[in-house]
Amino acid sequence: MQRAVLLAGAVLALALAAQASAEIIVSGNDNKRALVNGVNTVVRNPQPDTLAVISFTNGEPRLVGEVQAPHSVIGPPNSIAVTPDESLALASSAEKLDPSDPGKTVPDNRVSVVDLKASPPRVLATLEVGAGPSGIAINPAGTLALVANRNGGTVSVLRIAGNQVSVAGTVPIGAATTGVSGVVFTADGRHALVTRDNDSIVSVLQIEGETVTKLDRDLTVGVRPYSISASPAGWAVVGNVGRSANNTGDMDTVSLIDLSREPFRTIDTITVGPTPEGVMASPDGVHAVTVVHNGSSRAPADPLRGRAMVKLLKVEGGRLRVVAEAPAGDWVQGMAFSRDGRTLLIGNMADRQIGIYQVDGNTLRATGQTLPVNGGPAALGTAAAPRR
Repeated sequence: MQRAVLLAGAVLALALAAQASAEIIVSGNDNKRALVNGVNTVVRNPQPDTLAVISFTNGEPRLVGEVQAPHSVIGPPNSIAVTPDESLALASSAEKLDPSDPGKTVPDNRVSVVDLKASPPRVLATLEVGAGPSGIAINPAGTLALVANRNGGTVSVLRIAGNQVSVAGTVPIGAATTGVSGVVFTADGRHALVTRDNDSIVSVLQIEGETVTKLDRDLTVGVRPYSISASPAGWAVVGNVGRSANNTGDMDTVSLIDLSREPFRTIDTITVGPTPEGVMASPDGVHAVTVVHNGSSRAPADPLRGRAMVKLLKVEGGRLRVVAEAPAGDWVQGMAFSRDGRTLLIGNMADRQIGIYQVDGNTLRATGQTLPVNGGPAALGTAAAPRR
């Protein structure tokens, strides 16, 4: 009997150890919008938006939980953030259905705080921030978060203390029309970068404790910087979506920012294809990916319709270059790497599923495997990679 108890205890310990070593990825799923014959359409009487929790063990992602929470595909696909200890997720909601006309939307102002340790996961609190909260980021210490308010021209500062998250302040960035879209911390947590897609610049914030100040230092990148991601190796990439709202079909760009010394500066910009909706730096400190719409959300008969692509970028000698590419689904959105940088998840909004890719050095391969989720996966979030 004693031997059986010991064996059972050993099995339980191994199971708990495996669970503890698993990585967590959170997918924010929007049910309010759908692609109908090339038209981004508001869904009447939609199901609630959801957040799906994905456990990542030994290169195998699997869905382990889901919770209802407001989320939105409007804004860059960097609207989910996870604390370094993977205990909390923060999810912004840029828009909601118009109470007076359910066929339209209006800016939202909510950020959900989700307990990832609970089974099933649960919403601990809903915070009110600025208008149209979009990109969201958590500092390396897990004590502060920043939210880019796309319709407010501001960045909200959130204080994180254990499971308690509260609004600590607001930083003015520009006019409400400036298009504050994406935000990311530097690896040391002393600065943050904010994209302003309507002004086509990136602003720099200085951070001292909970005091966040906009510096008189704006960076020039490409046309309409939108998504942004920073590498632990001291650089950041910015997806410049160009005149995407006009569906021009023109080639757009990704910019490289040097964060290794101050003042920060843009050191390279390359062409990647029409509408690089999102960018993500790999934990390996060398690579990044961008998801390129390439007209894939257009109607099938549209002459500018193309196949969405995932492009693997390499940073070398202060320059960016495309080293590999693979096809993706329609209306491609969020991205998330595994901790070792060898597996990549890509959210396909129109297909309501997450594609799984393998990365090996300078190669990128679509595995053909997918994870279905309850809604269109508008963003994916993980805990940030540690500083190199």
